[in-house]
Amino acid sequence: MPVTLDQLNTAPLAEAAQMLDGLYEHSPWIAEAALKQRPFASLAALKHAMVRVLNEAGVAPQLALIRAHPELAGKAMVSQSLTTESTHEQSKAGLTHCTPEEFAQIQRLNADYNTRFGFPFILAVRGPRGTGLTKAQIIATFERRLQHPVDFERAECLRNIHRIAEIRLNDKFGFEPVLGNTVWDWHEDLARHTDPGCAERGQLTVTYLSDAHRACAAQLQRQMLSIGFDEAHIDAVGNVVGVYQAAVDAKNEEKSVRAEPVEAFASRSTGSGRTAPSASTQTLLTGSHFDTVRNGGKYDGRLGIFVPMACVQQLHAEGRRLPFAIEVVGFAEEEGQRYKATFLGSGALTGHFNPAWLDQQDADGITMREAMQHAGLPATLAAIGALQRDPSKYLGFVEVHIEQGPVLGELDLPLGIVTSINASLRYLGEVVGMASHAGTTPMDRRRDAACAVAELALYAEQRAAADGDSVATIGMLQVPNGSINVVPGVCTFSLDIRAPSNAQRDALAQDIVAQLRAICERRGVRHTLEETMRAAAAPSAPAWQARWEAAVTALGVALHRLPSGAGHDAMKLHEVMPQAMLFVRGQNSGISHNPLESTTSDDMDLCVRAFAHLLEQLATEHQG
Repeated sequence: MPVTLDQLNTAPLAEAAQMLDGLYEHSPWIAEAALKQRPFASLAALKHAMVRVLNEAGVAPQLALIRAHPELAGKAMVSQSLTTESTHEQSKAGLTHCTPEEFAQIQRLNADYNTRFGFPFILAVRGPRGTGLTKAQIIATFERRLQHPVDFERAECLRNIHRIAEIRLNDKFGFEPVLGNTVWDWHEDLARHTDPGCAERGQLTVTYLSDAHRACAAQLQRQMLSIGFDEAHIDAVGNVVGVYQAAVDAKNEEKSVRAEPVEAFASRSTGSGRTAPSASTQTLLTGSHFDTVRNGGKYDGRLGIFVPMACVQQLHAEGRRLPFAIEVVGFAEEEGQRYKATFLGSGALTGHFNPAWLDQQDADGITMREAMQHAGLPATLAAIGALQRDPSKYLGFVEVHIEQGPVLGELDLPLGIVTSINASLRYLGEVVGMASHAGTTPMDRRRDAACAVAELALYAEQRAAADGDSVATIGMLQVPNGSINVVPGVCTFSLDIRAPSNAQRDALAQDIVAQLRAICERRGVRHTLEETMRAAAAPSAPAWQARWEAAVTALGVALHRLPSGAGHDAMKLHEVMPQAMLFVRGQNSGISHNPLESTTSDDMDLCVRAFAHLLEQLATEHQG
């Protein structure tokens, strides 16, 4: 029979320790020490208590725990001396049935890893979904992590050990993260759509109004309708908008709810592409974006669409409605990949669509207007302008997002409360010097455009590092038509600047731009610099941040507050209504904008439940 939390909380210490036997390989002391903190409000609270015990133990006990683990497909497996738990996990991943070639490869990796680090490779082979990684995924992870610094890899082993313990604990308590598994599967299904040439390379790329982008929008629209949304449509900029209407007003005998058919924008009689909330109720606005960077991850943005969708699905299944409507928006564009129009989707809702964007051209010379028309959208300023929301009809905007950073992972916390979104600036620049022969042009006669940008990159790195939480990045540096034996005559580059406040951002930008001018003057080259995006800092509305905090606390998860260094659609909505965000821990050290971007179904499950708790808080407030 599965263990219950009540049993664990009330049992004598020795008996409770026996209930948790086997969570940490040959290391019962971790659970025993954590049990001294009883009672636990939730499994999440118990998990974090064990994390704290190990964190506070110091490096020597941590290394001893790592070394207590068997190698993957190693001698212990061959001799059948693995613990029951390890046998089950390695078997689930197929490691007990390796081909001779696979077995030999893993043995080589084990030997190389032990030589480099002095401890065995630890991987939660049941994976983020709990169903098991493939042998190919395990081998690829093995090879990648062999390149890590020693201290970093030791911490990565500990994170995987905690994930192994989490899965084992779920098994003991008979817990399955059903909501998280659902959201996980939705992400996998949507990731089938990717731009031409990317699927063959195993890459996920979904750029604005591409075929893959429109397939994602259509799938989200169908899915919203199928799980219980009353209305779902694709608006004039390609946003997917789903509405779950409020409860029937007690003064009215009946409220008619219409599900909009899946059809082209132009055929709808409203012509506005928006659903106005009932005059007698307000609406909670939520959502995130479904476009991606090139070769990006599956969860950036999309998590913020699927989590509230899962909550609506639950409400619909229970036949419940709340005193307010829920509007979930899958924003069509946030990343600025195809056109220089970052936050296009959310900007349209706040009335900040730049008319000049319609005439921008992509790399193939296709204007945004043409792309919209090809997608069946009106491509008129009147239709786009009609998308602007009336803030008085909305309670506020909340957004769930994968953290895109290492903080929650390092703390081993599943959820984090966002205090503010950093201010940001983006530029595209070009430095023009003189192309010349690499062999015959003396070093003191060169006008090297690439060296000028490289010097700027080093200055930006140093200046931002001395400025608190500010960051500056030259993410693109290209020499058009460059050649191995030619001094670069032209270099194009991007510049991304972010800081906790507008003033700090502007001071950093002023210094970097001044340095660019000085570098170019000294080197005898000229430059152009175009500002492509400016976003103000967006502090979370105190009342909404408090609601997130209450939701996380109710789950028994320790609170951690942190700023967001990344930009989000919430930044745009912040301009017209209160907003607050919730972060979800990312795996693989929180890497994002990368195929390694990942999170677990357990963390997704907690996130859905936190969102549902926030909805219940709002419902109680409105009923009161």
